[in-house]
Amino acid sequence: MSSSSLKIGIVGLPNVGKSTLFNALTKKGVPAENYPFCTIDPSVGIVPVPDERLEKLAAMSKSKKVIPAVVEFVDIAGLVKGASEGAGLGNKFLSHIREVDAIIEMVRIFEDANTIHVHNKIDPLFDIEVINFELEQAGIRKPILYVLNMSEASEKNMREVADKIPGPYIEVDPVFGTGLDSLIKASYDLLNLITFLTTGEDETRAWTTRRGSTTPEAGKAIHNDFKEKFIRAEVVNWKDLLDCGSHVAARSKGLVRTEGKEYIVKDGDVIEFLI
Repeated sequence: MSSSSLKIGIVGLPNVGKSTLFNALTKKGVPAENYPFCTIDPSVGIVPVPDERLEKLAAMSKSKKVIPAVVEFVDIAGLVKGASEGAGLGNKFLSHIREVDAIIEMVRIFEDANTIHVHNKIDPLFDIEVINFELEQAGIRKPILYVLNMSEASEKNMREVADKIPGPYIEVDPVFGTGLDSLIKASYDLLNLITFLTTGEDETRAWTTRRGSTTPEAGKAIHNDFKEKFIRAEVVNWKDLLDCGSHVAARSKGLVRTEGKEYIVKDGDVIEFLI
């Protein structure tokens, strides 16, 4: 991933659990030295995408290092009613949201007398309306995933709300960390990203590219030159490679294909680029 990596912003009204979620996600963070482009910004978290394929391929290749794909999460200050007209930190909030590629909208389902709700009532659908109205007024229509904060929420609260959520949603309890892996994977999908893999003795690594990328476009994730100098790629499905036990065995069974510039990369392809 280059410095123009894709970001997903966590938004919501004040006191809905955004920072709790952000902290829970960044506890899973990856060491910055693998991603030297990171700006050291407390509100940006680089979070690995859970992927069982990596460990399996690394064991097969006896790799020294395993490097996951990542999603960049941005914790955006709480939005208030009237933000599009500059209320609260409105202008700052909206400029931050314009910089991300997709939005996680955190919605509070839980009741807690000690955590005051900004409108003094727990009404998730009203909260969603407030936020979406402000985004619309500001001309922002990015892909949205609703995250229902279930900390101590009753099933009754949940059933009343779930059917009326205006888009894809996921249930998370950020206090106990349940649902985080599903959320990370769903965020990756929301950004329209897929993973291709490289594996060898040095490292097994997950690389990120947009869904629908051709081989030269995907190669750019590894190095900018790969797009210009691309000749061909050797491609094998990760499961086929694992079942065969090595590239040599997979090649002898005719499972390694030579692909040219037109090939559309699929999630789970293991690729060797020839330049």
